[in-house]
Amino acid sequence: MDYQEERPERPERQEEERPVTFFRFEDLRIYHKSLDYVNWVQEKTMLFPEEDRTKLALRFNEAARSISLYISEGSARNKSQFVHYLKMAKSSIRQCVVYTTLAVRQNLLTDTAEEESRGVLMEMTKMIGALISSLQRSNNYNNPNYNNNYDNNNRYNNRESNYDPYNSMGGNTDYMNRM
Repeated sequence: MDYQEERPERPERQEEERPVTFFRFEDLRIYHKSLDYVNWVQEKTMLFPEEDRTKLALRFNEAARSISLYISEGSARNKSQFVHYLKMAKSSIRQCVVYTTLAVRQNLLTDTAEEESRGVLMEMTKMIGALISSLQRSNNYNNPNYNNNYDNNNRYNNRESNYDPYNSMGGNTDYMNRM
C-alpha cells in the first residue's frame, strides 16, 4: 500500500493573517516556509528503505530542521548576528540541495520530488537573501558611520546591541510582510 494513500489529505494552507506572537520569529513567512519544507522532507524520507532512513534520511531531516532553527535562534540576536544566522540557514539550504541530489541518484526520490524540493529551496534562498538585504540596508541607514564602519581606534563600530529585528527598521517593518 502506498504511504500517501494511508494518510488523509490535508487541506492546502491558505496565506491567512496570523496574530502577532510572543516569539516574533513566528511572524516571518520564511520561518513557516521552512517548517513546511521540514514536513515535506519527513514525508518523503519515510518512504526511503529502512537502511537509507538511518543514514541519508536522518541527515536530510537534520539539515531541513536546521533552517528553521537558525532563523529562530538568529531572530533573538542583534542585527549583525541575525544576518549571520540567516547565512547559516542558507548553508543548510545548500546541504538540502545536496541531499536532494543524492536521494535522486540513489532512486529514493522521483524527478518530480526533486523539482519540488529544489523549487522550495530556491524560493527560501531568495526569501532569506531579501531579509538579509533588508536588515543590512536598515543597519546602514540607521548607522551614523554608514561610509565608515570603523571608529578612530580601528575597531568595528557595532551600535546595534539593543537591536530589535522587528521594530528598529526606522518604523518600517514591511520586510516581515514580504518574508
